[in-house]
Amino acid sequence: MTILVRRIAAACALGAALAACGAPNTPHAARQGQPAPASATASEPPTLAPGPAGLTPVFKNGPRTRDKTVALTFDADMTADQGARAAAGEHFDNPRLISTLRAYKVPATVFMTGRWADEYPQEARAIGRDPLFEVANHSYSHYAFTDDCYGLPTVPEDRMRSDVERAFAAFKKAGVPRAMPYFRFPGGCYDQRALRTLSAAGVTAVQWDVVSGDAFATDADAVAQQVLEGVRPGSVVVMHCTRSAAPATEEAVRTIVPELRKKGYRFVKVSELIGAAGRHR
Repeated sequence: MTILVRRIAAACALGAALAACGAPNTPHAARQGQPAPASATASEPPTLAPGPAGLTPVFKNGPRTRDKTVALTFDADMTADQGARAAAGEHFDNPRLISTLRAYKVPATVFMTGRWADEYPQEARAIGRDPLFEVANHSYSHYAFTDDCYGLPTVPEDRMRSDVERAFAAFKKAGVPRAMPYFRFPGGCYDQRALRTLSAAGVTAVQWDVVSGDAFATDADAVAQQVLEGVRPGSVVVMHCTRSAAPATEEAVRTIVPELRKKGYRFVKVSELIGAAGRHR
């Protein structure tokens, strides 16, 4: 977890388009993939077809329809070099948040780093085996896939695909039975080089259109208000599943969920939104 999402949220508050918040210097509309062909078997998770020139497709939000669905997504962040901090007692997990989602019966997509799964294999396995949740890829190292991403270390181009594949291997080792073929770039930072390099990995990149601002936030009401003001039908909300770096998230969720339900929203996983995009081509 880094301060980068908080900085992204601040930029959004100043009026920058949310589409631009997730991927600096990247023209999102030109990179959006199309829904995968309907001929895909029912057992396969819905994905987007490759973008122009075979680039990795990018998904930001579902259809803006009367079906008021919203996907809460939670980044389970731990970078490759944070092992010493975990050993010293810092908590990069958030079991109380997961318990609250279960208590409220809220489906959610957890974008997990492989390093997080290595550190918390029992929690990774429990999340992955719970039908309420789906596990997706947030890289192994949580290093950036562009050269300038809020101070994160950078993954060399020749290691980008292996970093993603290493995360999938970590999920399997932890006992996650079926990780989804979705990938969230650390910091939301990507460019054409990263999209091209990851095309062989067969993943759909998943961004967001609502920034919760929960990173390092201590005011749960402010986080909840930012989400409630930003959500539209088909929204993807980015939040975090890390006690030390997002301490107010669980409390904010206890406000967000009932308020959105009062407004008629139904919570879904990212896979359902991507599937809905295919039906509304």
